Amino acid sequence: MAIRLDGPLLLAGAGNMGFALLTGWLQQGLDPAHVIVQDPAPTPRVKQTLDAHGIEVRGEPRALSVPPAVIVVAVKPQVMDAAFPPLAQLARAGTVVLSVAAGRPIRTFEAHLASGVAVVRAMPNTPASVGRGITVAVGNEHVTPAQRDTCDQLLRAVGEVAWVDDEALMDAVTAVSGSGPAYVFYLAECLAKAGADAGLPPALAQQLASWTVAGAGELLHRSDLEPSVLRQNVTSPNGTTFAALQVLMGKDGLAKLMHEAVAAAARRSRELAT
Repeated sequence: MAIRLDGPLLLAGAGNMGFALLTGWLQQGLDPAHVIVQDPAPTPRVKQTLDAHGIEVRGEPRALSVPPAVIVVAVKPQVMDAAFPPLAQLARAGTVVLSVAAGRPIRTFEAHLASGVAVVRAMPNTPASVGRGITVAVGNEHVTPAQRDTCDQLLRAVGEVAWVDDEALMDAVTAVSGSGPAYVFYLAECLAKAGADAGLPPALAQQLASWTVAGAGELLHRSDLEPSVLRQNVTSPNGTTFAALQVLMGKDGLAKLMHEAVAAAARRSRELAT
C-alpha cells in the first residue's frame, strides 16, 4: 500500500538514517512531490536521488505554502538545539513531529512547540538502510490515531515497528536494538579473529564469520522458533558446539557480558537525555 499524506512531509536531515527513510518511502510509493528535504549539505549520492525524483531541497527552514502534515527530524543530536527551534515554527495544530534523533526525549521538542502539537519519538537502527530495521516508537498525548498510523507507515517502510506507551523504556530500547547492530558486528569481528588464530587464512576467516552471522540472523528472522531452540538444534550432545557453548554460557561468559553491556548503554542513554 502506498504511503498517503494529508499535506507536505518535511524531512530535516538527509544523513544515513534520513536517507534510508526517504529511500523506503519512495519505494513504498510516496509521491516525491509531497516531500521537502532540508539539509544544508546533502552528499552527492543523496543529491543525485533528490534530483532524480524532483524533490525540493532547502538549506534552511522557511515557511511552506501548506503547513506540513509531518516534520521528520533526522538531524544529528549534537546540532538539534540549533536546528529544531526554527523547524518548530513551521508546525501547526495538525502537524506531527516525528523524531528519529537518538537520546532526545519528547519534552525537548515540546519545549519549542505550541501547546497541543503531536510528537512521536522513534528509535530505528542501522539495518533500516537495507529495509531490515526495527523501530520502537512512543507518542505524546496529542498524537491522534490517524497521526500514529501515518508515522507507523513511514517507519514501517524500513522494517518492523513496535509501539510502547512508556517513554522511559526508550533507554533500554536504545541499548538493545539501537546499539545492538554494533554488538553483532563485533561478534563477527571477534569470530573472524578467533578463526584466524585457529589457523585459517584471515580472508577466509572473515568470510566465514560474516556469512555465518548473516545467515544465522536470516534463519532466526524466518523461523518461528525461539533463539534458544535454534541454538539447541545446532548443539549435538558432547559435540564441538557443545564444547564452545560451555565457554560462552559459563559463569563469566556471554550472558554476563551482554547484561553489563546493555546496562551500560541504557545508563548512558539516560545521561544523554538529561
